[in-house]
Amino acid sequence: MSRHNDRRGHRRNRSRGRDSRERAQYTRGEQLEGRNVVWEALSRGVRRVHRIQLDERARPNEKIERILSAARAQGVQVKRVPRETLDEASVTGVHNGIIGWAEPLPALTVRGRMAELEREGVDPFFILVDEANYEHNLGAVLRSALGAGAHAVIIPTRRGAGVTPVVLRVAMGAGEVVPVIREGLSSALATLRRAGIRVVGADMDGKPHWAVPMAGPLALVIGGEGKGLTDTLRKRCDDIAGVPLQGDLESLNLSVTASILMFERARQIAADG
Repeated sequence: MSRHNDRRGHRRNRSRGRDSRERAQYTRGEQLEGRNVVWEALSRGVRRVHRIQLDERARPNEKIERILSAARAQGVQVKRVPRETLDEASVTGVHNGIIGWAEPLPALTVRGRMAELEREGVDPFFILVDEANYEHNLGAVLRSALGAGAHAVIIPTRRGAGVTPVVLRVAMGAGEVVPVIREGLSSALATLRRAGIRVVGADMDGKPHWAVPMAGPLALVIGGEGKGLTDTLRKRCDDIAGVPLQGDLESLNLSVTASILMFERARQIAADG
């Protein structure tokens, strides 16, 4: 859509011990907060988890036992610590009594990912997101991308959020599976177009999304929060898809728009049989 409504007045980050400069250090998924996030990193095996801190008062349950068992099998150091230690280390403010530290997520390029997909013999499906400054939006896009079968999410080299602990927490494991590629969007689109991949942008003045062909190799371009699809990105699109709205609503949240378009592609593929 041309403008994406961000959530205003959302709760401030509740972490106690880190300022914004310290949070910025974790942009490639190095810090894992919460049982689900730690478990996904251990079970997916994409990168090595180095160490885990667990609330010394945590009551045993099935999820914790699975984490501890996987950590033992992989030789991951687990240390029980006071909850205050976890509060101090937390970036998200919602660690659920466990924090892990892992290798950074693999750094990929658009060309490298395309080469992998060519070897696998699948139609590439990329999501490009311009300036997802609100971390929850990027996390939600990743989660939908996994469910819709996307092969990578591409974000600008410098602008917008990276793969922070908040992004990983919202993504619920998708951050371990769907690669996040940091690359200039214009450059990325040039590479995709040269490879014959159809490019569809999202904007409120576009055709109804169900009327825009999306099956086959595809790159979806989602505009930035508050500004939507820029003229520069629009010129690189083969078509523009919009989500018709009712109730005098001007636009949708960035991640909602992205999700609708991703699953519209899945619907079209299923309908084609």
